[in-house]
Amino acid sequence: MIKIEKLFCLVPQSFLLLALSLMYGCASSGGAVMSPADLPTYSEQEYKIGVGDTIRVDVWGNDNLSLEVPVRPDGKISMSLIGDVLAADNSAEELAENIKNLLLKYIKNPQVTVIVTNPSSSDFQQRIRVTGAVTNPQSVPYRKGMTVLDLVLMAGGPNEFALPNNAKLYRKSEGQVKVYPIYLDDILRDGELQTNYMLVPSDIVTVPERSF
Repeated sequence: MIKIEKLFCLVPQSFLLLALSLMYGCASSGGAVMSPADLPTYSEQEYKIGVGDTIRVDVWGNDNLSLEVPVRPDGKISMSLIGDVLAADNSAEELAENIKNLLLKYIKNPQVTVIVTNPSSSDFQQRIRVTGAVTNPQSVPYRKGMTVLDLVLMAGGPNEFALPNNAKLYRKSEGQVKVYPIYLDDILRDGELQTNYMLVPSDIVTVPERSF
Protein backbone atom coordinates (compact mmCIF):
# COMPACT_ATOMS: atom_id res chain seq x y z
CA MET A 1 0.00 0.00 0.00
CA ILE A 2 1.35 3.44 -0.93
CA LYS A 3 1.59 5.74 2.07
CA ILE A 4 -0.16 9.13 1.96
CA GLU A 5 3.20 10.93 2.08
CA LYS A 6 4.42 9.04 -0.98
CA LEU A 7 1.10 9.63 -2.76
CA PHE A 8 1.48 13.38 -2.44
CA CYS A 9 4.99 13.08 -3.80
CA LEU A 10 3.60 11.41 -6.92
CA VAL A 11 1.19 14.30 -7.61
CA PRO A 12 2.75 17.24 -9.50
CA GLN A 13 3.26 20.22 -7.22
CA SER A 14 1.65 22.58 -9.72
CA PHE A 15 -1.56 20.53 -9.58
CA LEU A 16 -1.67 20.70 -5.78
CA LEU A 17 -1.20 24.46 -5.81
CA LEU A 18 -4.00 24.84 -8.34
CA ALA A 19 -6.36 22.67 -6.28
CA LEU A 20 -5.63 24.62 -3.10
CA SER A 21 -6.13 27.94 -4.81
CA LEU A 22 -9.50 26.82 -6.13
CA MET A 23 -10.59 25.58 -2.70
CA TYR A 24 -9.75 28.80 -0.90
CA GLY A 25 -10.60 31.11 -3.76
CA CYS A 26 -14.19 29.92 -3.91
CA ALA A 27 -14.65 30.85 -0.26
CA SER A 28 -13.66 34.49 -0.82
CA SER A 29 -15.70 37.32 -2.27
CA GLY A 30 -13.72 37.07 -5.48
CA GLY A 31 -14.36 33.35 -5.97
CA ALA A 32 -17.10 31.46 -7.76
CA VAL A 33 -20.60 32.29 -6.54
CA MET A 34 -23.69 30.10 -6.68
CA SER A 35 -26.09 32.38 -8.53
CA PRO A 36 -29.87 31.91 -8.57
CA ALA A 37 -30.67 29.68 -11.50
CA ASP A 38 -34.44 29.77 -11.01
CA LEU A 39 -35.24 33.28 -12.22
CA PRO A 40 -38.80 33.30 -13.56
CA THR A 41 -39.99 36.28 -15.53
CA TYR A 42 -42.76 38.45 -14.14
CA SER A 43 -45.30 37.08 -16.62
CA GLU A 44 -44.58 33.51 -15.50
CA GLN A 45 -45.69 34.21 -11.95
CA GLU A 46 -49.10 32.53 -11.59
CA TYR A 47 -51.31 34.83 -9.56
CA LYS A 48 -52.80 33.32 -6.43
CA ILE A 49 -56.06 34.73 -5.10
CA GLY A 50 -55.72 36.40 -1.72
CA VAL A 51 -57.93 37.67 1.09
CA GLY A 52 -59.57 40.93 0.08
CA ASP A 53 -59.41 40.29 -3.66
CA THR A 54 -62.65 40.78 -5.59
CA ILE A 55 -63.45 37.93 -7.95
CA ARG A 56 -66.14 37.39 -10.54
CA VAL A 57 -67.55 33.88 -11.01
CA ASP A 58 -69.52 33.25 -14.19
CA VAL A 59 -71.51 30.05 -14.66
CA TRP A 60 -72.55 29.89 -18.31
CA GLY A 61 -76.31 29.74 -18.77
CA ASN A 62 -76.95 30.22 -15.02
CA ASP A 63 -77.02 33.93 -14.26
CA ASN A 64 -78.49 33.28 -10.83
CA LEU A 65 -75.29 31.46 -9.85
CA SER A 66 -72.91 34.06 -11.27
CA LEU A 67 -71.64 36.66 -8.82
CA GLU A 68 -68.89 39.15 -8.00
CA VAL A 69 -67.71 39.11 -4.38
CA PRO A 70 -64.66 39.88 -2.21
CA VAL A 71 -62.73 37.04 -0.65
CA ARG A 72 -63.54 36.94 3.05
CA PRO A 73 -60.89 37.01 5.84
CA ASP A 74 -61.26 33.22 6.12
CA GLY A 75 -60.23 32.91 2.48
CA LYS A 76 -63.65 31.74 1.28
CA ILE A 77 -66.55 32.92 -0.86
CA SER A 78 -70.17 31.78 -0.73
CA MET A 79 -72.22 30.57 -3.71
CA SER A 80 -75.77 29.37 -4.18
CA LEU A 81 -76.20 25.57 -4.15
CA ILE A 82 -72.65 24.77 -3.01
CA GLY A 83 -72.14 27.15 -0.06
CA ASP A 84 -68.64 28.14 1.06
CA VAL A 85 -65.73 27.58 -1.32
CA LEU A 86 -62.08 28.16 -0.47
CA ALA A 87 -60.71 30.76 -2.87
CA ALA A 88 -57.48 31.98 -1.26
CA ASP A 89 -54.19 30.45 -2.46
CA ASN A 90 -55.83 29.17 -5.65
CA SER A 91 -55.28 30.52 -9.13
CA ALA A 92 -58.36 31.65 -11.05
CA GLU A 93 -58.20 28.45 -13.12
CA GLU A 94 -57.92 26.23 -10.02
CA LEU A 95 -60.88 27.92 -8.35
CA ALA A 96 -62.99 27.60 -11.50
CA GLU A 97 -62.22 23.88 -11.63
CA ASN A 98 -63.10 23.43 -7.94
CA ILE A 99 -66.43 25.24 -8.36
CA LYS A 100 -67.19 23.19 -11.48
CA ASN A 101 -66.62 19.93 -9.60
CA LEU A 102 -68.89 21.04 -6.75
CA LEU A 103 -71.65 22.12 -9.16
CA LEU A 104 -71.61 18.73 -10.93
CA LYS A 105 -73.95 17.47 -8.20
CA TYR A 106 -76.60 19.94 -9.33
CA ILE A 107 -75.85 20.92 -12.94
CA LYS A 108 -74.91 18.81 -15.91
CA ASN A 109 -71.54 19.83 -17.38
CA PRO A 110 -71.29 23.32 -15.81
CA GLN A 111 -69.02 25.84 -17.58
CA VAL A 112 -67.30 28.05 -15.00
CA THR A 113 -64.90 30.94 -15.40
CA VAL A 114 -63.25 33.01 -12.66
CA ILE A 115 -61.73 36.46 -13.11
CA VAL A 116 -59.91 38.47 -10.44
CA THR A 117 -61.40 41.93 -10.97
CA ASN A 118 -59.60 43.66 -8.09
CA PRO A 119 -56.34 41.97 -6.95
CA SER A 120 -55.97 44.05 -3.80
CA SER A 121 -53.80 41.44 -2.06
CA SER A 122 -51.22 41.50 -4.87
CA ASP A 123 -49.38 44.45 -3.34
CA PHE A 124 -48.04 42.25 -0.54
CA GLN A 125 -47.54 39.17 -2.74
CA GLN A 126 -45.40 41.18 -5.16
CA ARG A 127 -43.29 43.10 -2.62
CA ILE A 128 -39.54 42.81 -2.13
CA ARG A 129 -37.78 43.74 1.10
CA VAL A 130 -34.38 44.81 2.43
CA THR A 131 -33.70 44.52 6.16
CA GLY A 132 -30.85 44.75 8.63
CA ALA A 133 -27.97 47.23 8.67
CA VAL A 134 -29.22 49.66 6.03
CA THR A 135 -30.12 53.33 6.49
CA ASN A 136 -33.85 52.82 5.91
CA PRO A 137 -35.16 49.23 5.75
CA GLN A 138 -37.69 48.98 2.94
CA SER A 139 -40.68 46.97 1.78
CA VAL A 140 -41.46 48.10 -1.76
CA PRO A 141 -43.61 46.91 -4.67
CA TYR A 142 -41.73 44.75 -7.15
CA ARG A 143 -40.90 46.25 -10.52
CA LYS A 144 -39.58 44.18 -13.38
CA GLY A 145 -35.83 44.62 -13.86
CA MET A 146 -35.03 45.55 -10.24
CA THR A 147 -31.68 44.35 -8.90
CA VAL A 148 -30.08 44.00 -5.47
CA LEU A 149 -28.28 47.31 -6.02
CA ASP A 150 -31.52 49.11 -6.88
CA LEU A 151 -33.14 47.88 -3.67
CA VAL A 152 -30.16 48.73 -1.45
CA LEU A 153 -29.87 52.24 -2.90
CA MET A 154 -33.60 52.79 -2.25
CA ALA A 155 -32.83 51.90 1.38
CA GLY A 156 -30.07 54.55 1.55
CA GLY A 157 -27.21 52.03 1.38
CA PRO A 158 -25.51 50.12 4.21
CA ASN A 159 -25.18 51.99 7.51
CA GLU A 160 -21.98 52.42 9.56
CA PHE A 161 -22.56 49.16 11.43
CA ALA A 162 -22.99 46.96 8.36
CA LEU A 163 -21.02 43.99 7.09
CA PRO A 164 -21.88 44.53 3.42
CA ASN A 165 -19.99 41.53 2.06
CA ASN A 166 -21.94 39.21 4.37
CA ALA A 167 -25.30 40.19 2.91
CA LYS A 168 -27.72 37.47 1.77
CA LEU A 169 -30.59 37.03 -0.67
CA TYR A 170 -33.48 34.85 0.53
CA ARG A 171 -35.72 33.47 -2.23
CA LYS A 172 -38.69 31.11 -2.09
CA SER A 173 -38.32 28.37 -4.68
CA GLU A 174 -39.86 24.92 -5.07
CA GLY A 175 -41.45 25.03 -1.63
CA GLN A 176 -38.30 26.03 0.22
CA VAL A 177 -36.20 29.11 0.94
CA LYS A 178 -32.86 29.28 -0.85
CA VAL A 179 -30.04 31.56 0.33
CA TYR A 180 -27.48 33.24 -1.94
CA PRO A 181 -24.43 35.33 -0.93
CA ILE A 182 -24.32 39.01 -1.84
CA TYR A 183 -20.93 40.73 -1.82
CA LEU A 184 -22.44 44.17 -1.43
CA ASP A 185 -19.18 45.96 -0.67
CA ASP A 186 -17.69 44.58 -3.87
CA ILE A 187 -20.72 45.85 -5.79
CA LEU A 188 -20.68 49.34 -4.28
CA ARG A 189 -16.94 50.00 -4.09
CA ASP A 190 -15.43 47.94 -6.90
CA GLY A 191 -18.26 47.64 -9.39
CA GLU A 192 -18.10 43.83 -9.28
CA LEU A 193 -21.64 42.91 -10.29
CA GLN A 194 -21.46 39.12 -10.04
CA THR A 195 -23.87 39.08 -7.08
CA ASN A 196 -26.03 42.00 -8.20
CA TYR A 197 -28.85 39.55 -8.82
CA MET A 198 -32.07 40.33 -10.64
CA LEU A 199 -34.91 40.26 -8.12
CA VAL A 200 -38.27 38.51 -8.23
CA PRO A 201 -41.42 39.05 -6.12
CA SER A 202 -41.10 38.09 -2.41
CA ASP A 203 -37.27 38.29 -2.42
CA ILE A 204 -35.67 39.45 0.85
CA VAL A 205 -32.19 41.01 1.07
CA THR A 206 -30.57 41.16 4.52
CA VAL A 207 -27.45 43.07 5.53
CA PRO A 208 -26.01 41.91 8.88
CA GLU A 209 -24.34 44.10 11.50
CA ARG A 210 -20.77 43.56 12.62
CA SER A 211 -20.08 42.29 16.13
CA PHE A 212 -18.45 44.67 18.60
